[in-house]
Amino acid sequence: MNSPSPDVAVPPAQPEPATGRALPGGLAAFLVFFSSGAVLVLETVALRLVGPYVGVTLQVTSSVIGIALAAIAYGAWSGGWLADRRDPRTLLAPALVLAGIATAVTLPVVRYAGEVLRGGAATAILLLVALAVFVPAALLAAVTPLVVKLQLADLRRTGQVVGRLSGIGTLGGITATLGTGFVLVAALPSTVILFTLAAALGITGLALGVWLRRRDRAATPGPARAKAALAVLGLVGAGLTTVAPNPCDIETAYHCARVEADPDRDSGRTLLLNSAQHSYVDLADPTHLEYAYTQWIGAVADVVAPPGRRLDALHLGGGGFTVPGYLTATRPGTDNVVFEIDGGLVELGERELGVRQGPALRAVVGDARMLVAGEPGDSRDLVVGDAFGHLVVPWHLATREMAAEIRRVTRPGGVYVQNVIDYPPLRFIRSELATVAAEFRHVALIAPPVALAGEQGSNFLIVASDAPLPLDAVRARLDTLDEATTLLSGAELSGFVGDALVLTDDYAPVDQLLATA
Repeated sequence: MNSPSPDVAVPPAQPEPATGRALPGGLAAFLVFFSSGAVLVLETVALRLVGPYVGVTLQVTSSVIGIALAAIAYGAWSGGWLADRRDPRTLLAPALVLAGIATAVTLPVVRYAGEVLRGGAATAILLLVALAVFVPAALLAAVTPLVVKLQLADLRRTGQVVGRLSGIGTLGGITATLGTGFVLVAALPSTVILFTLAAALGITGLALGVWLRRRDRAATPGPARAKAALAVLGLVGAGLTTVAPNPCDIETAYHCARVEADPDRDSGRTLLLNSAQHSYVDLADPTHLEYAYTQWIGAVADVVAPPGRRLDALHLGGGGFTVPGYLTATRPGTDNVVFEIDGGLVELGERELGVRQGPALRAVVGDARMLVAGEPGDSRDLVVGDAFGHLVVPWHLATREMAAEIRRVTRPGGVYVQNVIDYPPLRFIRSELATVAAEFRHVALIAPPVALAGEQGSNFLIVASDAPLPLDAVRARLDTLDEATTLLSGAELSGFVGDALVLTDDYAPVDQLLATA
């Protein structure tokens, strides 16, 4: 057997060309950028879609992120699998059109399903989020591997092609995240954002299909009846949206908000945020306090400063501006400064809840934690903490560092009252009491007896000061209210708090503490 001559060069193996013709570089980059960005638009808007039904908590946010990532993983895997078995040119346009249809159908699906799944159960959260995100996100995630397959005409440049398109996809996601969070959500309702995205996806898919057919006869697969059925499905989705139940009158940057008239009180108005009752305002009588926790705040204020004596009051959270209205009506000359993160709520209050800004009331739009840090020390007689994200006190407003800032702002002898919502086994209220007590020398708690017994969830009102609290006077004032109320202090309060965790900026698992056992 003859061996090959050593001076004869063996030609290098030639890379096997990919199936089909590559897309122009600019078009390939656009498709990857656009489809990746669309996924992040869906992910951001999904939190607003499901919030009215399951709240806006850490669990909900985690579910949106996790299910979106699962959809991306499944879509990328499926797209890669299909790209190796079919000509990707015949799949790209249908993927975009189907993603557009799925996006258009998302809104009515979530609104109808949300009415059934309403509540905070983990299974309800996961299912509703999956309905909002999974299908369109998976279809969009399939686009990138299809495009990558088409661009691999030279396997010696695989790393360059894959790296470039992966980077472009990441830039699309970053751009969409920032653009949606900073611009779109603040400027447009979720309905408009979703339908605009659905239309953009559908138009892009149709245009791509026409271009590919004219270029190399890679027609969109499927008979005419299938294409017509898809078009009808998209129209049905759009039509269902017009009749689907809408939980919002307006969408602000943070809330789905609605104002309802009280059928039993002509001048009564209820503010609902994400479908949860948040505030009650009597347009004709600002001294009327409907909810028990507002009555408790009024009772403390009446003891700290008898009606007629002005106060310098700071409110963390505005909502319906019920307590500022009460203080202004009962104490002419009171200076109310309200820190409200949602400028849309301020506008809604001015439009429908009788809020009037002037010398007695100034609303400052911004995060209360940041704004309190800029307040002068010893400047307020009364600080009212009533800020919530859905039914949860934002974690950064519940820490010892925040309590220290409030104590710095409160005058000697001034009082801090904080509204807290908790449910059995009452872990959060115990921790928040321990946290406030770590900064204020005197602390008390107002709550219904059934809530303290762990029989039901409720509002709790923490009362704190560096000076001894007028507890006897507060008890006497509470005894005049219709509902039974307990005031805990001293050894009773210490026994209730036990060894509860003091929350800090480094560790404040508020959502986990609120979760029922």
